[in-house]
Amino acid sequence: MTEKKGKPKLSILTISLGMGGTERFISLLLPKLIKDFEVTLVILYNYIHFEIPKEVNLIILKPNAKSATSYYLKIKNFANIFIKYNRITRSNNIDVSFSLLPIPNIINSFIAIKNKRIRTIISERCYSSLMYKNSRIQMFLAKLLFPMFYNRNHILFSNSIYINEDLKQNFGVKIPSKVIFNPVGTDENQKIDLDKINGTNTLNIINAGTIYHAKNQKLILDAMSLSNSGEFKLTLLGDGVLIDNIRQQSKNLSLFKYLVLEGKVNDVKHYLLKNDCFILSSNTEGFPNVLLEALSVGLPSISTNCFSGPLEMLNDNEPVTIKEGDFFKAKYGLLVNVNDAVGLNKAMLYFKNHPEERQRYSKLGFERAKTFSMTNIYEQVKTLLNS
Repeated sequence: MTEKKGKPKLSILTISLGMGGTERFISLLLPKLIKDFEVTLVILYNYIHFEIPKEVNLIILKPNAKSATSYYLKIKNFANIFIKYNRITRSNNIDVSFSLLPIPNIINSFIAIKNKRIRTIISERCYSSLMYKNSRIQMFLAKLLFPMFYNRNHILFSNSIYINEDLKQNFGVKIPSKVIFNPVGTDENQKIDLDKINGTNTLNIINAGTIYHAKNQKLILDAMSLSNSGEFKLTLLGDGVLIDNIRQQSKNLSLFKYLVLEGKVNDVKHYLLKNDCFILSSNTEGFPNVLLEALSVGLPSISTNCFSGPLEMLNDNEPVTIKEGDFFKAKYGLLVNVNDAVGLNKAMLYFKNHPEERQRYSKLGFERAKTFSMTNIYEQVKTLLNS
């Protein structure tokens, strides 16, 4: 009689389960993963925004500590975190250790060195060359540590072909790599009402994300200032180090009455459905979940053509040339150059003055989002974990 084999034992290592694209990705996977794996979720810090299924074994390595804000502090804590995580993988007889983001990935690399039995999989979620370009120490550490440790693992996956290529060309990562996009759900009963998309005196636009340099929400206010007062109203979801700068900029540009700061919210879709247009203003991205969420409710969208994600989502990754001060009508939304206020203003006016185009892009965006269904994405993740 053959002994029945139980589910493979999977551990997931990441920084936290707070608000963010990586954290949302994990939260969407967990309800599926528990059906096929015994799941242990290990987070460094006690920031939990998303619901965790009761079947998941949750372990918080530093429950009373604040998240380190720099590479230096994270590296300083590294030894202690690695020792704890190594014990967890051994005591729980983990078969597959899956990590996301640089510090967890380096810890997982040490697991690969110490325990050859465990299959280690790492995931990068940002375009490293742009993310670290403004910090010499971060760039130095990435250039030093990524090739030294990432190559110890079995496989790497990210949510963009550009991320993988950047890691290969600029950071010496040579292990096999795959692309698995982030998932999103679509609901025919939760999308923009096409009958209500019509001409309007004020176009209600929305942006969501941490308010800091990389997200460049300042660009939207700059673009608004190029039109008459009242043509646009901006709602910002999220918080961050530049929130006071945004507030002051809106006052300097006489746009404060057209700016709504909602702070952190739990139901982003609720706010997306109340607006006319979504704008992603980022200088750099890994894979912008919020742009995908906007598409998933049929909200007409404008995005900077930053690395990486927008071109893949809005134009099937087919390259485009955008003239400075102009925009490009992509397959599923409008694209503008990074940090181009004139081009963004033109794109905003185009949507404001052409409600029929907003209707068309609403339909196209919703259909596009269906290709990122949880069913499709999870099967790719499951195959990767089991292979």
